[in-house]
Amino acid sequence: MTAAMETAVRDLLVELCETPSVSGDEAACAQRLLAFFEEHGREAWTDEVGNVHAPADDGALLTSHLDTVPGEIPVRVEPTEAGEPALWGRGSVDAKGSLAAMAVAAVETGASFLGVVGEETDSRGARHAVKTREAPEAVINGEPSGWDAVALGYRGILTATYETETDSAHAAGPSSNAIEAALAWYDRIEAALASSDGETFDRVTCKPLAVDGGPTDDGMAVAATMEVEVRIPPGNSVADIRERVRAETTTGNVSFSDGIEPVMASPRTPVARAFRVAIREAGGEPCLLRKTGTSDMNVFAAAWECPMVTYGPGDSALDHAPNEHLLLSELDRARDVLTTATEQLLNP
Repeated sequence: MTAAMETAVRDLLVELCETPSVSGDEAACAQRLLAFFEEHGREAWTDEVGNVHAPADDGALLTSHLDTVPGEIPVRVEPTEAGEPALWGRGSVDAKGSLAAMAVAAVETGASFLGVVGEETDSRGARHAVKTREAPEAVINGEPSGWDAVALGYRGILTATYETETDSAHAAGPSSNAIEAALAWYDRIEAALASSDGETFDRVTCKPLAVDGGPTDDGMAVAATMEVEVRIPPGNSVADIRERVRAETTTGNVSFSDGIEPVMASPRTPVARAFRVAIREAGGEPCLLRKTGTSDMNVFAAAWECPMVTYGPGDSALDHAPNEHLLLSELDRARDVLTTATEQLLNP
C-alpha cells in the first residue's frame, strides 16, 4: 500500500463514520462516497433507492452497505487495551470499514463498485440492484470477516407476525386470552422448527423480536401481536419454513416478510481462490467461514449466477455493539488483500 492510499482509506473511514447513516437515512453517507470517487476521477451516481454506483470493470463488483443500526458512538482514534490504534464509531466494523476499503480498492484496480442501502433492515438496496443491473463476473460482498478470512455461507431469514384476539374475561377465570395464545403459538413453532443438533449454522433457529398485547380500546377484547425471526440454514427454503409455520398456526392469523434464502458458495471458485492467494501473500493463513446471520450476499446469490465471497476487515463480534471499533492495522491489511485479489480477478 502506498502511503497516499493508506492515508486515503483511513481518512475515508473516519469521514464515513462521522456521517450518521442509520437505515433509511443514508443520503449524506452516499454523498460522501460520491465525492470520494469524483476526487479520484471516477464517475459515480445514485439510483432511485439511494445506492451508490461507480461502474467500471465488471470482472469484479466490490459491494458493501452504507447503513448502520442505531446507536451513537463518539468517533475517535485511540488505542485498545492491547495498545493497538483503532477507530471507534458506529459502523466502523459493520460495515464502513469494508465500504472504505472497497472504495479505495475499486479506485486502485478499476473494478466496479456498488454501495447499497437498507442491508440492516430489508436489503432493499441489494434487491433493487439485482433487478436493475446486469450480473457481474464475480461479487465481493463487504462484511466483517477478519482480514485473513472469507465467508462463504449465510443462513436465510424469514419474519413471521402472529396476530390474534379473544373476548375479554376476568383474569381469575379459566379462559386463555390472546396473550397466552401468542405465547403458545411461539412455543409450537419453536418446537416444530428449531433443533439443538449440530452447529448453529446448520440449524433452524427462532427468536421473538417483539410482543404487544392487552385490552382493546373498547375493553371488549384482548389483542396480541408477536413478531418472530426464523433463521434458515442451507438445505431448507423460505417456502418450506413458511408452510411449517402455517401448519402450527391453528388460531389467529400469521403473515410473513418476503424472506431471504440461505446461501453456501463453493470454496473452489476463482474469487475464493484469489482471496486465498492474496491472504497468503499478505502473510496470513486463509480461513473459510460460515456465518449464522444473513447478508446481502444471500440476495446476490439468489439472483446472479456468478462466483462470490464475503470479505472485510473487523471482528464481527463487535457488530452492533456499544464498543464497536476497528483496528487500523486490520483495515490496512484488508485493503491490501482486497486490491491483490481484485487485480487477480480482473487480470487472470
